[in-house]
Amino acid sequence: MATSDEQVEQEYADFEARVKRTIYIDHLSPLVTSQIIKAALSQCANVVSSEFIVNYTIPYDIPAAALVELEDESQAKAAVDLMHDFPFIIGGMPRPVRATYAMPEMFRDRPSRPGLKMEFRWVNKGDPEYDGMNKLKRLAKRQDAEQMALVKNQLEEEEELATQQQGTLDENYKKYDMLEDMVRNGKIDNLACHYEIYLTHT
Repeated sequence: MATSDEQVEQEYADFEARVKRTIYIDHLSPLVTSQIIKAALSQCANVVSSEFIVNYTIPYDIPAAALVELEDESQAKAAVDLMHDFPFIIGGMPRPVRATYAMPEMFRDRPSRPGLKMEFRWVNKGDPEYDGMNKLKRLAKRQDAEQMALVKNQLEEEEELATQQQGTLDENYKKYDMLEDMVRNGKIDNLACHYEIYLTHT
């Protein structure tokens, strides 16, 4: 029968194996669901599970991220390579999604590393570390403000990009509609005759 230490080590080994077959995807539309991710990746991998990572500290409808567990490491590599080599869009976002291999720190349910011990204590005024902690707290607030400004700027850029892409898409639809009308009313045959092109109708 396995001892408590052996069980902890086995649990962490299983977790490490799960990390290796999991990928991290961001730039996902807020409308994307687990089923959409599963269908999008079906060409190169079988999705076992997916967990969305939502940043509730930002008051904007920002693109989401997800941890996606696949069947094995080879599928994880295939998925990352696919999204690295080609513009892979999920859920209609104007920017292609990005993918990388998952890291242990990304998992909320990660077990403690065997042998690792952590200690916590309050830092009170007058303690040697108090001034240093205050400086870190002020630095964190400044970085939060900078991050909010960057997120807002990113959303404005993506909205502009989405408008441009929608305009291009509308123009392409108009061209296809025009070609379809020419085929329906017979003008395509007149053009073919004029340019001496032989068309085969099916």
